[in-house]
Amino acid sequence: MVFSSALFLVYFLPVFFLLYYVVPHRWRNAVALVASVLFYTWGGADFALILFASTVFDFFLTRAMEPSEGFRRKALVLLSVVLNFGLLAYFKYADFFVANFNWVTGSNSALPKIILPLGISFFTFHKVSYVLDVYFRKAVALKKLSDLLLYILLFPQLVAGPIIRFNEIASQILDRRSSETIDNRLAGLFRFVIGLSKKVLLADVLGREADKIFALPHTEIAFLEAWAGALAYTFQIYFDFSGYSDMACGLGRMMGFKFPENFDMPYIASNITEFWRRWHITLSNWMRDYLYIPLGGNRGKAWRTYFNLWVVFFFSGLWHGASWNFVLWGAYHGFFIAAERLFSRITGIPTIREKKNVFRVLINFAVVVFGWVLFRADSFATTQTFYNAMLFPSRWTSYKTPLDAQTLSIFVLCLFLVFSPVFAKVRHFFTDPFHLPQSRIRAFVLTAALFIVYLLVLGEVLGADFSPFIYFRF
Repeated sequence: MVFSSALFLVYFLPVFFLLYYVVPHRWRNAVALVASVLFYTWGGADFALILFASTVFDFFLTRAMEPSEGFRRKALVLLSVVLNFGLLAYFKYADFFVANFNWVTGSNSALPKIILPLGISFFTFHKVSYVLDVYFRKAVALKKLSDLLLYILLFPQLVAGPIIRFNEIASQILDRRSSETIDNRLAGLFRFVIGLSKKVLLADVLGREADKIFALPHTEIAFLEAWAGALAYTFQIYFDFSGYSDMACGLGRMMGFKFPENFDMPYIASNITEFWRRWHITLSNWMRDYLYIPLGGNRGKAWRTYFNLWVVFFFSGLWHGASWNFVLWGAYHGFFIAAERLFSRITGIPTIREKKNVFRVLINFAVVVFGWVLFRADSFATTQTFYNAMLFPSRWTSYKTPLDAQTLSIFVLCLFLVFSPVFAKVRHFFTDPFHLPQSRIRAFVLTAALFIVYLLVLGEVLGADFSPFIYFRF
């Protein structure tokens, strides 16, 4: 089931919140859990038993771990981590490993052709977060299995994040009555509609343009086509993924949860280090706390710091998908982050600077765009074709597939939304307008505008083809 589908918007969402608000507080976790199970099994029933069984295993393992000390405690946490990442490796990377084994050895082993469970990368990180937070005593193991199942299966964040570490939400699972207010419900609904609009009105339009250009024969991709396709995908993936995160945060807030932010205008970053502090923030924080710091972080010698960074970005790329394109994309970003750190070490200039420089922002944006070509391309040949056309324009031919008025206007709007200093100053209004000082009239106008936009987007959804979120496949 997809947030931007008619099934979710017309049936699932209204029925769920009607039940959720009607039942007493003590039953709301049960309603949310049942709805989450239905949400997941609708599109991934074949794998629901695996997810449920592994979560039950983690529940009893952490209950046994909590009073333990020493070797027993370490053995239990290692067992859980190996099991969770073992399942991820089997379902997500078995075909990739066999294909590369065949290529290296020249053998002809049959590919397992395993179907990828929906959202496995995200719920694996949630499950490992729970076990590690209990192990490091950042949180107390839950006493009820239903509470752990709710944390793992909670439908707003189940299939595409944000990645919520257990210690960030543990208290909210047990009691969130103080945050179940009308202001939070309205603010959450506003955030959801904003995210839905970003997905349907921006990302999907640009996605069709990007798909059209990336599908062109390589001989027809010239300078203009290459840059148009790369920019279309650059904006598509941002508004698609940040739109999902907005919807997840909005739905969570309507239920009384406060999820961590996942994006903070990443395309205005001055370098790649800052970009990763603004893009998919919850993944960056997870990798920092559960991989980079345990590896030693930047506490050792310089070479060890660079090695740790390389490991983090190697696995960050591999986490996105079982393809060398994703691995190289991770290495690409890791190279720039290591280079920026080395430059800062040599010159003493801080990596992150408060004052923005337009030239540095544009250069960094170009670096990010080139990275997205590697991320999007379905083969190295496509990547090479795009890079050659973008960097060495031997052909400045006229654009063979001219943009229509709608797509061109969307391009202009996207440029404003990701770069405008005006929008940078007022963006908090679009995430939490009902917590700003306002009169009853203003609140009424905001609410009316909210429902009008919702109806417009719903009309677009009903008349458009199905378009899943990009990060669903991860």
